[in-house]
Amino acid sequence: MSNVTTLLDAKSVPEAKAAFICPSRNETYSYKQLRDEMNRIGNGLLLLGIKKGDRVCIYLDSSPEYLISYFAIWRIGAVAVPTNIVYQGEELLHAVKDAGACAIITDVHRADIVAGVQKEAPGLTHVICVGGMGPACTAAWESFPPAPADMRAANCGMDDLCHLQYTAGTTGKPKGAMLTHGNWMTALDAEREALRLLPDDVYLGIYPMGHVGLSWGLAVLRAGGTFVMMERFEPERYLSLAEKYRVTVLAGMPPVIHTLIHAPPGTGDRLKDARLIISGGGNLLPAVWEAFDKRYHIPVANSYGLSETIVIGSGTTTLPEYPHLTKNYQSVGVAVGYTEVRVVSVDDPETEMAPGDAGEIALRGPSVAKGYWNLPEATAAVFRHDGWFLTGDIGYMDRDGILYITDRKKDMIIMSGWKVYPTEVENVVVQHPAVADVAVFGVPDERRGEIPVAAVVLKDGASLSPDEFDAFCRKHLGGYKVPRKLLIVDALPRVHGWKLLRRTLREKFGKTGQ
Repeated sequence: MSNVTTLLDAKSVPEAKAAFICPSRNETYSYKQLRDEMNRIGNGLLLLGIKKGDRVCIYLDSSPEYLISYFAIWRIGAVAVPTNIVYQGEELLHAVKDAGACAIITDVHRADIVAGVQKEAPGLTHVICVGGMGPACTAAWESFPPAPADMRAANCGMDDLCHLQYTAGTTGKPKGAMLTHGNWMTALDAEREALRLLPDDVYLGIYPMGHVGLSWGLAVLRAGGTFVMMERFEPERYLSLAEKYRVTVLAGMPPVIHTLIHAPPGTGDRLKDARLIISGGGNLLPAVWEAFDKRYHIPVANSYGLSETIVIGSGTTTLPEYPHLTKNYQSVGVAVGYTEVRVVSVDDPETEMAPGDAGEIALRGPSVAKGYWNLPEATAAVFRHDGWFLTGDIGYMDRDGILYITDRKKDMIIMSGWKVYPTEVENVVVQHPAVADVAVFGVPDERRGEIPVAAVVLKDGASLSPDEFDAFCRKHLGGYKVPRKLLIVDALPRVHGWKLLRRTLREKFGKTGQ
């Protein structure tokens, strides 16, 4: 048996111990309660006729139900297709149709969006709603009966698919990274090892549950600790929860760490139980890292990984007990778990670069995805025959095997840990009746790492105000994808009139975005 949900069956963890806490709802789930709810929902899915291998979409805000949905889907051998609550109808429709999902778990307040999606995805036959019944709902979450006392996890192989994580590509069409039970099991152990997690650890999680950053919280459960969730980061509440629950492991990212270095005097006392903070999802500026280190003396697990590797399931991180890995507050550490890392030529992935020479970062390990769902050509391009995954990120390794990120081969923008893909945004903006041409690119932002900026060429005689542009984008895109600045330009830099040079735009506008 190789089912990742057996982590909740561990006899070594007291059943009454707090496993998961949702402070905003004043709810605490013991390990037994979490397991019982997982089995109840999993059994409910079985009663609907959902079986091993079927894809089940999750469209909820971060919540106990989101976490339980993952476990319930995996429990019966089905495949979770997590989405983000900020998705609009078109974005949700792509995930549902591409995955061939037969069911979706949502809440009654979003059932109308799902109803619209269902019209275009007739294979979506089951809509399970949290909070009652609404448009398109076929079953209520609360209506599922308790599971049989002897319910066990479905027998799955290490290579059996359990998760499609949609991650947009440079073409703008999201791709489903195929993650397996084996990928997840090794990822949770890698993260447990990297953070040196123990049963008495309390973790404060802020990462959206539709993202593989959830894995940090699951690693804490794997270790028998307690996972405290926040729906989204808010500085004062973050500090309040850290203090109240005596949090030992803090979820963070560059904007969080930036906020903390500017927090009022005395903030350190509120974080006195923290033994480390995680950072990832974007570049942590050395000046920000150094200021945090000197003020709080809390080690930073500066981590590097991707959706395709379940964060550091096959990736790297700085380790708290080895401060030399920070290397002047610049490195992303060393390989953890069973990961292998190498840097190869951007022109020839068979050629490995010498220490200190920059190239494309390649990762290999048991948490690397099987490939992209129904995309053999895209899979072959980056998932090599010899097991190496080409990340598209540029960096170098020093002679001690410590990794540094210097640039991105792709034009992806990372804002506050969110990945924004320019082509996807451009494909929406160009549909505005006033827009003749558009380029989206990232510019540095001290707090958020980067922000997306749109350079727009208007049609003759047309006008476009920033407010009108923002409203149009928010109607068609998730909020984090909306460009933060609008630049009206006469023309876009292109090679031979067609190949867009985003680098030229970054060089011209990168310092101010104006």
